[in-house]
Amino acid sequence: MKLSVIIPCYNEVSTIGRIIDAVRAAPYPDKELIVVDDGSTDGTRERLAGEDGRRVDRVILHEVNRGKGAALRSGIHAATGEVVIVQDADLEYDPNEYGRVLAPILEGRADVVYGSRFMGAEPHRVLYFWHRMGNGMLTLLSNMFTNLNLTDMETGYKAFRREVIQSIEIEEERFGFEPEITAKVAKRRLRIYEVGISYYGRTYAEGKKINYKDGLRAIYCILKYNLFR
Repeated sequence: MKLSVIIPCYNEVSTIGRIIDAVRAAPYPDKELIVVDDGSTDGTRERLAGEDGRRVDRVILHEVNRGKGAALRSGIHAATGEVVIVQDADLEYDPNEYGRVLAPILEGRADVVYGSRFMGAEPHRVLYFWHRMGNGMLTLLSNMFTNLNLTDMETGYKAFRREVIQSIEIEEERFGFEPEITAKVAKRRLRIYEVGISYYGRTYAEGKKINYKDGLRAIYCILKYNLFR
């Protein structure tokens, strides 16, 4: 079964080469790698125009920064594999765990799989208390409306059967993608699984981009896509 790996990136010149190496070395042989550069200005797209770009199957360039949701929309539209997985470019998630995340789909039990940072016994870097509290509150609020029992709605590791994700219109441009897609897969009553993963989070000094404004947008998206659609 062919796997499409979608890597949205914005100003990740220090990590883009390493994440491409890691994905290529991941223990899943039949995969296509699609990188979507979302208007980087730090040299990332120049790297993708060189050796790094030649090691991927397709590079998609956005002329201006539009946001993670917009980058994922472009990458998902281009995917040709039977299964699609989102892989952030910042090295916070380990491609060696593809097998764990994909197993419920490959076994025919799931349509969607979330890789949870908050279940299981895998290693997790200890970072921001208020980020953890905010994530928990957003997941709880989302679960209240979707009637799911997820532990990590905001996870960056999400895998889908391609026909499922390509049939869903992605409207959010930035990090609102996470609550939007959760609401939409819940409304379709798809088979959703969650598996524990490791997490190697980074600090703001190391390039982390999400902030409190994205948290407020997530609340708006939870209400919008669960109550008014």
